[in-house]
Order: sequence, then C-alpha cells, then structure tokens
Amino acid sequence: MISRGEYGILGPDGDCWPQMACRVPSHGDEFDWEGDLPLKYHPKDLIIYEMHVRGFTRHDSSMTDFPGTYRGVVEKLDHLKELGVNCIELMPCHEFNELEYFSYNSVLGDYKMNFWGYSTINYFSPMVRYSSAGLSSCGQDAINEFKTLIKEAHKRGIEVLMDVVFNHTAEGNENGPVLSFRGIDNSMYYMLAPKGEFYNYSGCGNTLNCNHPAVRQFIVDCLRYWVTEMHVDGFRFDLASILTRSSSLWDAVNVFGKPIEGDLLTTGTPLTSPPLIDMISNDPILRGVKLIAEAWDTGGLYQVGTFPHWGIWSEWNGKYRDVVRQFIKGTDGFSGAFAESLCGSPNLYQEGGRRPWNSVNFVCAHDGFTLADLVSYNDKHNLANGEDNNDGESHNNSWNCGQEGEFAGISVKRLRKRQMRNFFVCLMVSQGIPMTYMGDEYGHTKGGNNNSYCHDNYINYFRWDKKEESSLDFYRFCSLMTKFRHECESLGLSDFPTAERLQWHGHLPGQPDWSETSRFVAYTMVDSVKGELYIAFNASHLPVTVALPERPGYRWEPLVDTSKPAPFDFLSSDLPEREVAVKQYAQFLDSNWYPMLSYSSIILLLSPETNA
Repeated sequence: MISRGEYGILGPDGDCWPQMACRVPSHGDEFDWEGDLPLKYHPKDLIIYEMHVRGFTRHDSSMTDFPGTYRGVVEKLDHLKELGVNCIELMPCHEFNELEYFSYNSVLGDYKMNFWGYSTINYFSPMVRYSSAGLSSCGQDAINEFKTLIKEAHKRGIEVLMDVVFNHTAEGNENGPVLSFRGIDNSMYYMLAPKGEFYNYSGCGNTLNCNHPAVRQFIVDCLRYWVTEMHVDGFRFDLASILTRSSSLWDAVNVFGKPIEGDLLTTGTPLTSPPLIDMISNDPILRGVKLIAEAWDTGGLYQVGTFPHWGIWSEWNGKYRDVVRQFIKGTDGFSGAFAESLCGSPNLYQEGGRRPWNSVNFVCAHDGFTLADLVSYNDKHNLANGEDNNDGESHNNSWNCGQEGEFAGISVKRLRKRQMRNFFVCLMVSQGIPMTYMGDEYGHTKGGNNNSYCHDNYINYFRWDKKEESSLDFYRFCSLMTKFRHECESLGLSDFPTAERLQWHGHLPGQPDWSETSRFVAYTMVDSVKGELYIAFNASHLPVTVALPERPGYRWEPLVDTSKPAPFDFLSSDLPEREVAVKQYAQFLDSNWYPMLSYSSIILLLSPETNA
C-alpha cells in the first residue's frame, strides 16, 4: 500500500485509507546516536509532560521551521527544560490514519480528523506524516527524525515515553476494513464472540487478543524494538486493563496443554497474572524502562490500585484526579481522601507492597477539560465536534467559579487563576509522579470542549503567543513550582511518609480536622534540603487565620501564597520585591499566625531567627 505524504490530504483517488504498512530499512540507513545512552531517572524524580507532536508546534505562533513535526518538537525542547519537565509522554506516534473520521464538520466549516491517533495501523513505524520530509525517502526520514527527537531530548536531560495502543487496531469491528491483522488471522489477533462478532472492550470496534501466545510475543518484540532501536525510555499503555483479559478458550491453553489460569476461561476474563504483563515485566530489556498503565478499559474493568504490576508498573491514578478536583473546588467529605492523595495514595498502593511512584498523579490530561476549562465550565461544550454535544464525559468534577465560559467578571477570573495555582501546587507537593498536560502551563482553553479528539485546529494547538503573555504570570508560577519540587528531597520520596517526617495540622497545630465538613488540610514535612515545610490548603469559601507550629529559634517565612497576584504568588529569591512582601507578613509570622483567603494554598519555609 502507498502512504499519503502530507498530513490531512486525501489520496490521489480521494481515498482516506491507503497507508504504508511497513518498510524494511536498507543498508546505509545507519543513524549517528552520538553516544546516546538512557538517562534512567528513578521514577520518583520524574515530572511528566503529556504532549501531542503535531499540536505542539502546528500553530503559527510557534515560529518553527518545521511546524507540526518531530523536528518542530526538537526546536521547542528548551521550553520544556525551562518549565522543569524531565520526561515527555508522546501521544500516539505509531503510524495511524488521521483521515479515519474524515467528514465535513459544518459547525466549524472544516473536516474532522483522527487527531489523537489512538487507532494504530503499524506498530513498528513512526507516524510518517509527523516527518518534515513526508515520504521523500519512503519513511526513512521519519525514522531518523524520531531518533533525533529522542537524542536531542536526552541531551537536555529529558526522557521520552511513548503512548502505545495495544488494546485495539484501526480495523474496526467485523465489518471494518482489512488492513493488516484481519488479513492474516482474525481469530488469532482479535477477541471473537461465538458467532464471529468482535468483542469491543476498547470502545473502538475490536479488542486485540493480547494474551494469545503469538500476539503477546508480537507486542513484546515491538516494545523491544522501540527501546533498542529508537532509544525510548518507556511506555504508557492505553486502556491497559485489556492487556490483562484472557484470550479465547482455545488460546487460553498453553503449548503444554495446561490452562493459563483456572479450568475454564471465557474470552475477556480478567487474569490476576496475565501472561503478557508477565512477559513484559520479566523481559531483561523491558523491565528496565518505565511502564505505565492506564488501568481501566471501556468494558468496565477498573484496576487503579490493583493492576498486575510485578513491583515495577506505575498507573495513571484516576482516583487522585477525582479526589483532588472535588476537594479543591470545595466539596465536603474529601479532606481525608485528599490527604491520602498528597501522600502518594497509600490506600491504593501500600498494601500491595508498592511505592508512591507507582502513582502517576494528574489533574488534567488529553481526555477531559484542560486546567483552565476545569475552573471555567460546569458543563461540557462539545458542539464543535458536530455530535450535538452528546459525546464526552458529563461528570467532570469541575467548577466555573461563578460564571460559565471564558468571558467573566474580574473577580471570577481572579478566583479561577487562584484555583489553577491551587491545583498545580497540589500536583507538585504530592508524593508520586506528577504529570501535566501540554498547554496547561499557560492556561490553554478549548472553550469547554472535553473531547477534542477530532480537531486539527486551534482547539488542540499549543498557543506560543499565549505562553509568552503568561511568562510573568501563571507560566512563571508553574516553572518555579517544578523547580521547587526538584529542589526538595521530601517531595519525591521512595516510600510513603511516616509520622517521623510528616505531621498533620488543622487551624491549630497538631489538630487536623477529618470531619465530613472539613475543607482545610495542612501538614509540616521535614526536608533534608529545605529544613521544614508548612503546606496548607483552604478549600472553603471563608478565609481563615491558621496558627503555625512553634519552632524555638526559627520563624516561618512565606514562599507560596496562591491568593496573591503574580509575582507575589511565588516569592522566589531573585524577586526584587521579595523582602518587602515578607515584611508585610512579619507581624503575623512573628506571632506564628498566617491569614489564608478562601480557596487558597500556601507553602512556608522554616528559617533561623538570625536570618529574619
């Protein structure tokens, strides 16, 4: 088959589907890695940035020479270094068909695309139309440009993870196109019902038969290829719970004639020790890279905290997202769960012998509201998708801060900015691996669209002009918070914090309030670098004055207060007005009191009295 060379352009016969299935590189295709080696960061030290290759630089404001490509990302890697990110998670870069959903969208007057790319055609090929050269060298340029992206990221101390989609393919249901696996062996590669229908645990028409011996070997070979040949540092597995489902009855018997698990297994039964996960976890190459599971699927299998892990898998912690959203917007009954989230969710991971870094903490991702929209909309606004607003999640745990939409009064906008800072503080002080989403560092809005999978336009494009506008405001705050996390030994622990290091407080020291109506959580954390931190979140609509723990010979100094406008929201040491701001609070701090406005969070540092 012949691939289209230009993104979003129909084939010569107006066909949406012709694709290049594969290419065997010829001799002379050697790539100069310049001695590139894996960075091998400990997972506890990561700050992940979820990114879409095309969307990152496609907007005109990127001013890149190669917008929307791997080379375009390379041109902007220094932005991520400045932001404090040391790991990027690339949304699908396997070859996929962006024209899969191609149809005229009368709402916007353009055409719908498969922009996200969660519909793989070939697992061994990088997306050709993300290359600046298209098909000029039959895809070799795409391979080299992808390798260059990895190499240049590593030079800047940034690891690269791939979002991989082994739960389904682009071949749809039993009536779908024949592209690759369906032309080889339908019953081997897909989960089939007794009458030949496709089981659909993915929500995309088919389910890959992941635990069939041949299929799981294929998946392991593919992953090894991307590690050994392309130097990627790990993987995030989309709808990973499908990888734990059993194969068909016939396939559930191994080569020795013994059932993999139990006596009878129906197709899709969850396995406690799935062969595929076992193979990946014990592979000498793959067990040394980052492995992250999206621990659920659309068939109702939700495994956050229980995903088979062999001690090395991390998980997208969807429960963290839901709890943090509820608490920060001021919902009663979440103070205790919020405290668990700050500690790395030991309620989910400690019993299984896991660690805080098994939790990938996130508030926003490509699915759902952006951070700015999370505080600007109570309801989804997906009319631009052309589906009468029937698509997308309706339960977002969002709050518009008093007015729906982007256009709001000054007081509402101030509160929204405060809430964005609160979410980011929470993310950066929580144990576990923080993950942010592309554009949230400047407050990207999609106009309330929480399911923007089909838009190759401004809705999904990173706005570099908006980032510049935010350089002294929210972007500055985010950069300083990531730097602060890297500096603090106590904010990325190898194990869950104990009472020797962490002490909970309420409005008074040592008196936390875990009642149903409590909207206040505070704690002190001993840090070997910073000495001691006092961190507090007031999610109430009322201001409070908190009494700080007394430390003879020391005083508390403000560092972060999200109720303050920039640049006083983060009193960095290089801020000219810092001393003036600190003196404004001297009268409170001298008596160990600190006033907190409603919906705000603070970080205070303990300093010797001689430095006051």
